[in-house]
Amino acid sequence: MTARCLVALIVAGLVAPAAMADIGSRIWATGGVTTIEGSAGGGLVPWALLGSYASDEEWGGTLALSRVEVDDYSLSVFGAGLNWNNRIELSVAQQTLDLDSLVFTLKDGFGLEQDELRQNVFAAKLRLTGDALYSPWGQWSAGVQYKRLKDATVPSAIGARDDTGTDVYVSGSKLFFAAVMERNLLVNLTTRMTRANQGGLLGFGGDRNNGHQLMLEGSVGLFLNRKWLVGTEYRQKPDNLGFAAEDDWWDLFVAWVPDRRLAVTAALVNLGDIATLEDQQGLYLSLQGSF
Repeated sequence: MTARCLVALIVAGLVAPAAMADIGSRIWATGGVTTIEGSAGGGLVPWALLGSYASDEEWGGTLALSRVEVDDYSLSVFGAGLNWNNRIELSVAQQTLDLDSLVFTLKDGFGLEQDELRQNVFAAKLRLTGDALYSPWGQWSAGVQYKRLKDATVPSAIGARDDTGTDVYVSGSKLFFAAVMERNLLVNLTTRMTRANQGGLLGFGGDRNNGHQLMLEGSVGLFLNRKWLVGTEYRQKPDNLGFAAEDDWWDLFVAWVPDRRLAVTAALVNLGDIATLEDQQGLYLSLQGSF
């Protein structure tokens, strides 16, 4: 699906007749946004919350288009998710990473001509227990993400062992009412078992490590009002490749939810060093439509 088609679908949902405007009964902005891997959460970290506004005995879904621009790379993501009864979320995402700067750096030593990497992510998330708003211990969910590279020439050249991999995670999310200056505070903690290099875009496993490792991820968001959310995310990363050290990711984000059918997220992101190219910082922008 092209970016133009995805934007057209989102716009079509926004201008749908009023009779089609009922998109679920959950409270405003409680579905989060779409991560770069397609699951509901922040931009970098999946949350225990499920996408869309579907509650018990309801269906809902999301479509999202995201873009990350850092110093030497750009990443485009198309994502879609389906929520059944606020119990199970199924999602899919296609990631396209521009490799021009990396290929220019490596081509003399590796003879590489590939200028982009594409990865598909197929995911499922199950709400295990609780509710983020009203349960004392919040909401807890478990998820799985199966990732598959379309062409692993570059990852293989720098030492990745495989072109497919599976991440498994558990997330807990809790909204604290009037917690900071009388404003609501959302806190999320995720533990992930993974062997992915740069989220899988540079393959899976390597010469330093080829097994799954436990990584911690977290998000904190403050609701300025029901339409504006500001916060930060941190994502710990494995370091599998002797070719180049892998740094953790973090961001500072602001999300605008002007309508229950639309969410816009912008962030300053820091992805650290990626495949010998240092200090990758830049901007993240995401548009999500809910139905």
